[in-house]
Amino acid sequence: MSGVRVLAGTRKGAFILTADGKRDRWDVAGPFFTGWEIYHMNGSPVNPNRIYASQCSGWFGQLMQRSDDGGVTWEAVGNEFAYASEPGTHQWYDGTQHPWEFKRVWQLEPSLTNADSVYAGVEDAGLFRSDDGGASWQEMAGLREHGTGHTWMPGAGGMCLHSILQDPSDANKLYIAISAAGAFRSDDGGKTWKAINQGLRSEYIPDPKAETGHCVHNIAMHPANPNVLFMQKHWDVMRSDNRGDLWTEVSGNLPSDFGFPIAVHAHEPETIYVVPIKSDGEHIPPEGKLRVYRSRTGGNEWEALTHGLPQSHCYVNVLRSAMAVDKMEECGVYFGTTGGQVYASPDGGDHWNAIVRDLPAVLSVEVQTLA
Repeated sequence: MSGVRVLAGTRKGAFILTADGKRDRWDVAGPFFTGWEIYHMNGSPVNPNRIYASQCSGWFGQLMQRSDDGGVTWEAVGNEFAYASEPGTHQWYDGTQHPWEFKRVWQLEPSLTNADSVYAGVEDAGLFRSDDGGASWQEMAGLREHGTGHTWMPGAGGMCLHSILQDPSDANKLYIAISAAGAFRSDDGGKTWKAINQGLRSEYIPDPKAETGHCVHNIAMHPANPNVLFMQKHWDVMRSDNRGDLWTEVSGNLPSDFGFPIAVHAHEPETIYVVPIKSDGEHIPPEGKLRVYRSRTGGNEWEALTHGLPQSHCYVNVLRSAMAVDKMEECGVYFGTTGGQVYASPDGGDHWNAIVRDLPAVLSVEVQTLA
């Protein structure tokens, strides 16, 4: 029978939640790497038993882990992330130039076609790739060599490359997003990059319509319609119909256009999900009500999804990498909170339940649909 595996990275370890195709009973395995921050875990679409994990500690630094048996056992793999040639500098909070320094891996995106290949988005912002299952990592230096690199500046969470998208119709087309530099696209497999931020407006930077400097929180794509991108920005929910060349705001009737995650329904390219947060100073749900908002028209028109979610005195946050969908016939939607709950909806968002509670703060959620 087919099933679902949810990979949850938390402040104090990794957890793996599994269920059969009914998705009504869940087994919880973990914690793995207890006490360590697990910024991200992700499984190969080619070999679902191969899972990569980014393990971090303020004391001991960064470790990369790989499992080849679905998360039962793990081994440390390559951990050297050396920027190509001279690292150079980027802008610091006070406007001065600051040397590029590797801190941690924020995002892991396994290749769609090769289980040994995986992309890693890191802080300070850079894109790395491994073609030997994580044993070694090489920077795709063309991104940082974009002419605006020296103007990139950290956001409140650091200058992290947190989003990586692969076009399933063309392996040469890649998209990434950096907080707080913006979104970029490559059409040649990562050799060269183009800033794709036209149409974004950010009132908190000197030039609100600048080519870079926008605090993009997350980007999403549906595999059946890869020319259309969606974005949750620091403020505003955005949509592009031409691969990021131009963005338009689709925040519509959301109670707040501030938030972190954005996800697309597995089968309906125009159905998207966001979790609005009150403001950039108050990372809590509006009115203390935890609500996922769904648009079935690709934006502008939003409905609140509340059934099974706390609707009073709820003050958790949902971080940028903490929402994902499965590929079951009736699409399941999942998200984790800073309060340690992982919520699941087996019916596209109509009904929710907490499949696990009282975990450490959830940093990331990825979902594998198993044959």
